[in-house]
Amino acid sequence: MALRPNNSLTPADRAGRQKAAQDDMMLREVDDAVRQDRYSDFAQRFGIPLIVLLVLVLAAFAGWLFWQSRQEGEMERRSEALIGALDQIEAGNLDTGGELLEPLATGDAAGPQSAARMLQAGIALEQGRADDAARLFAAVGADEDAPAALRDLATIREVATRFDSLPPQQVINRLEGLAVPGNPFFGSAAELVAMAHLEAGNTQRAGNLFAEIAKAGDVPDSLRSRARQIAGQLGVDAIVDVEALLAQQGAGAATGPSAGAVQQTPEATR
Repeated sequence: MALRPNNSLTPADRAGRQKAAQDDMMLREVDDAVRQDRYSDFAQRFGIPLIVLLVLVLAAFAGWLFWQSRQEGEMERRSEALIGALDQIEAGNLDTGGELLEPLATGDAAGPQSAARMLQAGIALEQGRADDAARLFAAVGADEDAPAALRDLATIREVATRFDSLPPQQVINRLEGLAVPGNPFFGSAAELVAMAHLEAGNTQRAGNLFAEIAKAGDVPDSLRSRARQIAGQLGVDAIVDVEALLAQQGAGAATGPSAGAVQQTPEATR
């Protein structure tokens, strides 16, 4: 049922409502105009800087992607160079291997540079150039940017190369921090320190250190056996389990050099 128009309004009421509707429409138009002016003013004031900022952000992101790609490419190139040099060294082509290592050894990447210098030092030792090898080992050992483990290994190799020309106390001072059980290079460092003590006449300290090497479970068997024999000769018991040792060496061990160390230990403990 359709609603009938309200004819009860007076002409004045109708005129008032019509004026209110016109005023409301005008306010909306003014509000829309003001809003558009604000947007336009904002665009004029900040539009160009925002566009520039957006372009800079996109450029920086693109640059980062390019840099990352270049870094990965450089890492692959260095790895291939190291592998190629190792292949040449294993094949006996030491000169060729050294030439391949030179760009890495003089580069600015700490890890590959240190690895290349260590390989160069090994080549120098193979070629009888002990002084050059010691110099390269010393450079790696003194490089604060090189990995810590590689620095320690380089220091041990340098001292071992120069051992005959170094005073015993200097050997001890440089390596005693590494010659502690639990250190990854304990066996190599401790053997050099023990030999330095032996040369300095500190037989008891040398024997105790050789015994520690013999009892360590994370050193090569050949080093442990050698340390056990020397400790026994110095009168220090380096045998943890005699029966286990004899079982490892076999029935013929009783006449071998290691048995001498076993036979000496009871006298040392009396």
